[in-house]
Amino acid sequence: MRYSLAVHGGAGTILKSKMTPEKEAAYHAGLRRALEAGEAVLRDGGAALDAVTAAVCALEDEPLFNAGRGAVFTDHGEQEMDAAIMDGRDRRAGTVASIFGPKNPVRAARAVMENTVHVCMTGLNALEIARKAGVEFADKDYFFTQARWDALQDTLKMKANGVDDDDPARRHGTVGAVACDNDGNLAAATSTGGWTGKAKGRIGDTPVIGAGTYADNATCAVSGTGHGEIFMRWTAASEIAARMRYAGETLEQAAKHVVMVDLAENDGSGGLIAVDREGNITLPFNSQGMYRGHVRAGEEAVTAIYG
Repeated sequence: MRYSLAVHGGAGTILKSKMTPEKEAAYHAGLRRALEAGEAVLRDGGAALDAVTAAVCALEDEPLFNAGRGAVFTDHGEQEMDAAIMDGRDRRAGTVASIFGPKNPVRAARAVMENTVHVCMTGLNALEIARKAGVEFADKDYFFTQARWDALQDTLKMKANGVDDDDPARRHGTVGAVACDNDGNLAAATSTGGWTGKAKGRIGDTPVIGAGTYADNATCAVSGTGHGEIFMRWTAASEIAARMRYAGETLEQAAKHVVMVDLAENDGSGGLIAVDREGNITLPFNSQGMYRGHVRAGEEAVTAIYG
């Protein structure tokens, strides 16, 4: 086997007409740092699970992306984060929902997977599990970014005037990683702040196993980004695995159908990254863009934003 890794920084990309060369360069740099963090694990013979953890942590540390430090604000002016991780070897999974405090929510999700008999946790007990596992916490100042706060004010003004906020940079945003290691094991991890101005307590597809996150060595590992409610209703991530398992489709065929048909035809704007047990990668999206990147053993890393 030869390892492969893919990352995404969300389908909530800045409209091409509003993108500056400086911002574009910053996004590419952030994606490359995530690829470098994950590939460093795989290059040393490490596990896919550790690689996706490292890659997502790098994305959560980058304020440009809507996860961790760059999480958006709810309609109550708060930040509520969701995260998930899944191990393709045995389908173990851990997720957290509507939490605030851990610098890297994906580590909190992994703490749930490794230290409890449960899959999804929320509330004070989720935070206590993270603390006991040694997950680092931060205060409100660490997570505050002026750009996210300003975006909330814009969205609240639109709502007050009865106007829909259709800017994808405010409506969507997630980070994720999928990997196949040198032993052929798969893993996926996803993290998000949701969407700007979301209702307090809203939970999206990210921590819903089979919707926004999925991994099974028999088929594929998937991390999604986009209109979470549609990803949940169409069980997008596990549907790709099902089409591979039962219809005999390739990873690319299955992922393309889910993104371009199941999601696109049902108001499910967004995209996903996926890898199969042979290390094949696909990164389909039906929106104007998706921050994304991938790398394989012995090859140069590639990053992209638009179609």
